[in-house]
Amino acid sequence: MTLDLAFRALADANRRDLLDRLYARNGQTLGELCEGIEMSRQAVTKHLAILEEANLVATVRRGREKLHYLNPVPIAEIADRWIRKFERTEIDGLIGLKKSLERKRNGNPDEGKDK
Repeated sequence: MTLDLAFRALADANRRDLLDRLYARNGQTLGELCEGIEMSRQAVTKHLAILEEANLVATVRRGREKLHYLNPVPIAEIADRWIRKFERTEIDGLIGLKKSLERKRNGNPDEGKDK
């Protein structure tokens, strides 16, 4: 699986909403996922297919029901590859530098500075 599929799937707000619903309560049927959502059943089915293709959702058949489960592995891979590589101290340093440069640009070099 490539992360490209996961990024494409996550780019849509409706699909992110479906993932949030599965995070809140895993193992839902299509009918349960459709409850209280302003999308047709067919649209939800198409979004779930894209999420399954990206390996963000796994399904299990239980009799006639198809249960949908959140698969956190691709999201963890995205976090490892694109988010965690930035250490908090580095980010804090960049934020501090940005604020300092903005103060200088605005003519207030000492405003907001820790003393």
